[in-house]
Amino acid sequence: MTEIHMPRLSDTMEEGVISSWQKQVGDKVSPGDVLVEIETDKAVMEYEAYEEGFLVKQSVKEGDTVPIGAVIGVLGASPDAAPEESGGAAPAPAEPAEAPAAEAAEAAEPAEAPAPAEPATAEAGAPRTRTSPLARRLAKEYGLDIDQIEGSGPKGRVVRADIEAAAKQRETRPAAAQPAPAAQPAFDDGRDSEEVAINNVRKVIARRLVQSKQEVPHFYLRRTIDAEALKAFRVQVNEQLASTGGKVSVNDLIVKAVATVLRRHPAVNSSWVDDKLLRHNRINVGIAVAVDTGLVVPVLHDTDKTPLSEIARRSRELAGKARDGKLKPQEMSGGTFSVSNLGMLGVDSFAAVINPPEAAILAVGAMRQVPVVRDGEIVARHTIALELSVDHRAIDGAVGAEFLKDLAEVLEEPMRIIL
Repeated sequence: MTEIHMPRLSDTMEEGVISSWQKQVGDKVSPGDVLVEIETDKAVMEYEAYEEGFLVKQSVKEGDTVPIGAVIGVLGASPDAAPEESGGAAPAPAEPAEAPAAEAAEAAEPAEAPAPAEPATAEAGAPRTRTSPLARRLAKEYGLDIDQIEGSGPKGRVVRADIEAAAKQRETRPAAAQPAPAAQPAFDDGRDSEEVAINNVRKVIARRLVQSKQEVPHFYLRRTIDAEALKAFRVQVNEQLASTGGKVSVNDLIVKAVATVLRRHPAVNSSWVDDKLLRHNRINVGIAVAVDTGLVVPVLHDTDKTPLSEIARRSRELAGKARDGKLKPQEMSGGTFSVSNLGMLGVDSFAAVINPPEAAILAVGAMRQVPVVRDGEIVARHTIALELSVDHRAIDGAVGAEFLKDLAEVLEEPMRIIL
């Protein structure tokens, strides 16, 4: 028997939601088959089997929130294999037999595990509340007694959703013994609102954005570039790629230019983590992609070493997989710098929020034809507004300004992108 555990599918993931089982009990499973779709803090991802066998048990249901490391299913040698043979994946009714499976995820975070003496000092016959590490932490933050919260997870496990629901219920519970004036009608603010259900990805995005703005001291550098040469260069490159079916966008050119300039400015390719400054040896540029669940940032690894045509192909592939929810964990990990482009939506300029632990993100606006003064005359030129958001802990103002200056010069002389 082989236990299937909730995997860590992103560097910030603490728990996942079972989106849908792709294999049912009794189905044959081969390496590479998609077992289950899991909603992480970034996207819905497919989890593939690594071994051959038959799915003999689904330990959790679709919609369940499961901490990293917990058992979600069992593979056996035959479709009729009993899951009890798998060494505790299907515990017997007796309480001692449940402990290994129930506490599997607790071992992943020893710093938050209960003290060894806790079971011995508990009241006789009192069942121990099973919780995820994240649920315990949230309960402490909200000031909730976790033993008074009914769990909705596997085997009654208390998960994050239960803590959030309990906190919300406490906030909305009416205050006791405060009679309201009987003659006062309810105030109608005229908005006619209704609550919209949000998924785990949206909640995590919201939490990380708040964390970024609260903890990362952003500062912003703006520059408008002359895009005439860039526009012409793109046409020239696409003419050369026409026979192969390849095609590059303005964003592909900007991504490649960013990677090229980062080689000369390693201080920008850095992170501030736990009061430590990290300089990254690899240049991995993330591209922000809007999806139905929010925003994801797939990563182009070793962007500086990747040919322009391959950057274009991989960008389209990753964007498509992001919208279909098919990104793999390695395709969303390891970013050192991000590019967010809203120009295709007609946005002239904007300031992007830094994607921790990265120290900078470039916001790209629309290409516009505007009147400019050249050699004392007013002429029409295409321009693009760039805005660099920088973590001031890791990058000084002058360093960020030099990077943006060099980037503008490369984009205005785009042949330097491929040299």
